[in-house]
Amino acid sequence: MKLKDNVTIITGGGQGIGEAYARRFVAEGAKVAVADINREKGEAVAADLKRQGGDAMFVHVDVSSEDSSNAMAKAVVDRWGRIDTLIANAAIYYDIDNQNHSFEYLKKIFSVNYFGTWLSCRAVYPYMKQQGKGSIITQSSGAAYATFYVPHEEMPSFHYSVTKAAINAMTHFLAAAGGPHGIRVNAIAPGPTMTEATKKSVQPEIIDMIVNMMMAIKHPLEAEDLCGTAVFLASDDSKMITGQILCVDGGMFMRG
Repeated sequence: MKLKDNVTIITGGGQGIGEAYARRFVAEGAKVAVADINREKGEAVAADLKRQGGDAMFVHVDVSSEDSSNAMAKAVVDRWGRIDTLIANAAIYYDIDNQNHSFEYLKKIFSVNYFGTWLSCRAVYPYMKQQGKGSIITQSSGAAYATFYVPHEEMPSFHYSVTKAAINAMTHFLAAAGGPHGIRVNAIAPGPTMTEATKKSVQPEIIDMIVNMMMAIKHPLEAEDLCGTAVFLASDDSKMITGQILCVDGGMFMRG
């Protein structure tokens, strides 16, 4: 077990990639807080992990709220005494409206995808600083690097993509700030991952085009394909790695 007794918060842990992280981290011996705005889904995942012998809890959180994010971190410290890892995974994606390019909608997406990540990181930061150690894993996306023509009568906002590009920049700055205190900050940038959210929001022919024209490994990812990277970044195996954006995308973007 690579993460025995590691105390981990996973935002958006009630479904999709976040749920896959939660299940893998428990299997690796971590104590996992499944943090989600969807109480029904989050409680179900946490309960299932406990039924399987894992040490897990559910925390209701709205990551776009500073008070809620701070309460999340405090609840975990009250339960387990520390926070070793944060996976800031929560984002608006499942119900995203890619045709809505209004300023109000762009602000809504930023409030969760970007500011929600910042608030989650800010909430755990003092506990990790006091410990002198911690790993923060932000959730980026290959969408941060993909540029494409979108026919539209008004200027498109590219809301999801630009929030993920902003996450990359945040990751670099937080890594520089956290390093002297033993806090590492890295991001995972997945390629097309066949969660229910992706199946709902991306047309199959677009997935096929991405796989066949952009990826060296010719099949899309499953959520479980990201978990090994997350375990690595949470563990001491990566103790000298910080400020990096790791593309787990079958060779879609070969950066370096």
